[in-house]
Parts: sequence; C-alpha cells; structure tokens
Amino acid sequence: MAMTAPAAGKWRRLFALFLPIFVSQAGQYMMNFTDVAMSGHASAEDLAGVAIGSSLWVPVFTGVGGILLALSPIVSQHFGAGRHEDISRTVIQALYLSVAIALALVLAGAVAVSFILEQMQLEESVRYIASHYLLALSLGIIPLFLYAVLRYSIDALGQTKVTMWITLTALPINMLFNWLFIYGHGGFPRLGGIGTGYATAITYTYCFVSAALVAAKFRRFAPYRAFARFYRPSWATWKELLKTGVPIGSAIFFETSIFAAVTLLVGRFGAETVAAHQSALNFASLLYMIPLSLSMALTIAVGFEAGAKRYEDAKQFCRIGIAIALAVAAAAALFLYAFRGHVARLYTNDPAVAALTGKFLLYAIFFQFSDAIAAPIQGALRGYKDVNAVFWAALLAYWGIGLPVGCALALLTAAGAFGYWIGLITGLAAGALFLSFRLRAIWRRHGSRRTPLAS
Repeated sequence: MAMTAPAAGKWRRLFALFLPIFVSQAGQYMMNFTDVAMSGHASAEDLAGVAIGSSLWVPVFTGVGGILLALSPIVSQHFGAGRHEDISRTVIQALYLSVAIALALVLAGAVAVSFILEQMQLEESVRYIASHYLLALSLGIIPLFLYAVLRYSIDALGQTKVTMWITLTALPINMLFNWLFIYGHGGFPRLGGIGTGYATAITYTYCFVSAALVAAKFRRFAPYRAFARFYRPSWATWKELLKTGVPIGSAIFFETSIFAAVTLLVGRFGAETVAAHQSALNFASLLYMIPLSLSMALTIAVGFEAGAKRYEDAKQFCRIGIAIALAVAAAAALFLYAFRGHVARLYTNDPAVAALTGKFLLYAIFFQFSDAIAAPIQGALRGYKDVNAVFWAALLAYWGIGLPVGCALALLTAAGAFGYWIGLITGLAAGALFLSFRLRAIWRRHGSRRTPLAS
C-alpha cells in the first residue's frame, strides 16, 4: 500500500481498496441471495426453513468467525511498520486457531441445534428443512474458517483484488450446485432447501483451496513466505489474536444476532410473514455490503497509517469513508422506495408474500443512513485497534435498546411484525450515535501525537 498525502490521493487509494472488497462481499452475499431466492422458488416451506437455518448460522459464523477479523488490523499494522516476519508468524498461528474454533463450533452445533429448533414454534416441515440444511452446511465449516484467515490476511496486505476474483469464480459454482441439489437436475436427488447447505459447503471448500494456492504460489506474496515454515502453536500469539478478535467477534455477533432474533420472533406470525421478512432482510443486507466494504477498507487503510504513526492521514481516511457511505445511502434509499415491488418479485411468485416483502422494504430505507455512519466508524476504530468500544456500542444499542423497543411495539401495539423492524431502526440509530462520540475521542487522543503529512 502506497503512502498518500493529498486528499485526492486518499480518495483513490480508499476506492482501490473498497471496490474489490465490495465485489467480494456482494459476491458472498449473492450466494446467500441465490440460496434464499432459489429455495423460495421450490416452496414457501423451503424458503422458511432456509431462512430459519440461516438465521441461526449467520450470527454464529459472523460472530465466532469475526474473531479472525483481528488479523486485518494486526497484519495491516505490521505491514505499515514493515514487519514482514511477524506477518507470516501471525497468519500461521491464525490458521491453527481457526481450526480449533471451527471444531468447537461443529461440536456445539451437534449438541444445540436440535434443542433450539424444538423450542421454536415452527411447522414440522420447516423445522426439518432448517435442521438438515444446517447439517449439510456443517461439512464446509472448517474450510470456511481457514479461508477466512487467508482472505483477511491477503486483504490486509492491500491485495483485495485477489479475494475478489476468488469470490467471483465461487458464485457460479454455488449457483450450479444449488440448481443440481435443490431441484434434482442432472441425476442428483431433489433436496429442496436442504440442497443449499451442500452447495454452500462445496463452495466454501473451493474458496479455501483457491486462496491457499494463491498465497503459496503467487509472486506478489513471496516476501511473506506463506507456508514456508509452520511454527509451533503459540499461546502468546493466540492470546493477542483473541484479545483483539473476541471484542470484534462479539460486536458482530450482537449486531447480526439481533436480526436473527427478530427472524425467530417473527416466526409466530406464520410462514408467509417469515418468508417476506427474510426476503426483505436479505435484500437490505445486500445493500449493507457497501458500508460494510467501506468499513473493511477503512480498517486496512487506518491500520496501515496508524502502524506507521501517521495519525492525520488516518483521520482523513475516516472522513472520506463516511462521506462516501452517506452519499451511497441516499441513492440506496431512493432505489428501495422506487423499486421495492420489483425487488419483492425476485424472491417469490406468491402475491401475498410479495406484497408483505414490499412493506418490509419500506422500513429498510431507514437502515441505510444509520449503517452509513456506524459501519465506516466501526472499521476505523478496528484499524486503531480500539475494539472494546465497538463491542459495548453493539451490546447496548441493539440488545439494550433495539430489541426491547421492537418487542414492545410488536406485542403491545397493532404494528405486529413491523414493530420489530422499528426496533431495529432505533437500535441502529443509537449505535451510530455512540460510535460517533467514540471516534471523536480517538481523534482527540491522537491529536497530541500528530505527525506531518507524508510527502
């Protein structure tokens, strides 16, 4: 990553980091989009089953897997300071840690999933699909966590285009196996929504193998000597990764689990409402890939500058990222308002489900502006390795404010399932406000250590 002093140079550099990350994130989410959409065209029960299974899996993966996001600020700060040997050592230790985490997660899932699903008020067919979807998907958990380590490391070195191409090639593979397993084409069994679990596991494996080959064979990664030496497991390095990663993963878990909790609570309103809610949330989450990608790009850019102790440059990157996110949020809000009916029909042929989906998408408009502030600030704070503030903001805003407000509106007023979405909007806005105050405090702290802009 090159140093850039002028603001125009920083816009270009941040955009160069952001665009491949966005394509990768959008591609990954398009896999989820195709899972949901293709399951929905199998039946409403298949869509609901995949929605429930996904709502259990996504917060767990993003939360537990978020621990590995510690690699991004750690590696980017090593990179900014020119510590190449430390990069190689950290990545190898993170690979060991990822296998340990994945195995623990598989074992926990084997014990807990059936119990959790039995406690939910679900139709028997929906419960069966959700359970077997998760069982199939579990075959790809270890490759997924290994891939996460390599992806965050490669991105932190500024080579975001590499993971972009891996994701772009993985998307048609996922769609192909969905088509084979969901609908039973080509002599494969017709598994409905359960087939998306097998397709996803195969895709995760492909991503890991591709990233490992790139890290080991491509010339641009030669200085970091990937896989040239396998160090003994080091608790000290694991402790450093966990110290940074656990607050990051916990914050992500609190944010994603609030949406999963709402999906589970909406289940009491019937399969049609669950399907509509999940369809709208799926598309809103696709739009969220833009501020999320800016967040990840800012973690790399801010971490690089902070590692080199160029705090004024880091501050400029923060401001540029937030400005881009707000502009995109305005465009996304207009798009949702104008095309919500067309979006709804992408997910279902059922007129009742499509109508409900359109109504949920109106509420999703309000997500855009809170996300445009909160997500870039989260990424910037992670770049500074200030991860505890993000954790507390997520816990208090989403679970202390958002969920109680949503439950009160859904259960005590005529808002019904839409009340939960109003609660989500409230929680997101509170989180954005808390994080804004924290970033200003970080700027004031580093203002006393300001260094001249690089020339």
